[in-house]
Amino acid sequence: MVERLVGAARHAALQGLHGWSEVEDRDAIRKTYHFSDFSEAWGFLSRIALLAEKHDHHPEIFNVYNRVEIILSTHDVEGLSERDVRLAEAIDELAPLRDRRAPGP
Repeated sequence: MVERLVGAARHAALQGLHGWSEVEDRDAIRKTYHFSDFSEAWGFLSRIALLAEKHDHHPEIFNVYNRVEIILSTHDVEGLSERDVRLAEAIDELAPLRDRRAPGP
């Protein structure tokens, strides 16, 4: 059973994600990725589609030219769950290196 992330578990899960932020007006997280051109962005989108199917968890995806925005929330619990965190981590593994690592000191 999927459960909504709250309290310390939520805080810990979000601390482990690089570049993801909470959506202001709903219980979800978002991240924006930037690419050199539309073709590179579309290739990323194609890989996310396959990954989402594998996870049986489908993100909200927005694309404008070289920018891809992903929003994750679990509809079954009407909010953020561990499923979202796992998919965010998996999406980051597909992203360019600059979008995967934590900022330097």
